[in-house]
Amino acid sequence: MIITLSGKAGSGKSTIAKELAKKLKLKHYSIGDLMRQIAKGKNMPLNELSRIAEKDKSIDLELDKKTIWLRDKNDFVIDGRLTSYFLPYADLKVFLDCKDKVRAERISKDKRSDEKSKNINELIKKIKQREQSERKRYKELYKIDYYDKKLYDLMIDTTNLSIDEVIEKIMESVSKE
Repeated sequence: MIITLSGKAGSGKSTIAKELAKKLKLKHYSIGDLMRQIAKGKNMPLNELSRIAEKDKSIDLELDKKTIWLRDKNDFVIDGRLTSYFLPYADLKVFLDCKDKVRAERISKDKRSDEKSKNINELIKKIKQREQSERKRYKELYKIDYYDKKLYDLMIDTTNLSIDEVIEKIMESVSKE
């Protein structure tokens, strides 16, 4: 079984993917974690790396190779913006959405995030800038908009849901497969 989780920053992709993988006893891969590792290795925040990636396609291509490498594998959960695009045959392709303020609050509490800010509105602005940068790059590289609902089997708004409630919704879809 292969499950892809895509969605907006702060919607819960990595958290849900990790917990879902544990519950289903599957491996977990995270493209977001790889992007954070690259940013950390270059000693820069994610926003800055995203801006650089607009001109330097090698950053996205490196991340995309990691996803494409999984085409020969089975039994995993993966979170990342383009996972449903690169793994279109996945058993379940999920998109997580969430209101901006809640996403910003989640990101500001995330231990992995370098996008800390005491001002939620400023953080929302940074998140939206990063997402615009990503969407622009993906349209140029692959002619794709990862917000396109046609790419997914299941759309979940996580704004008012607990982790367990989101996993329950995904499990309901898994059991229908």
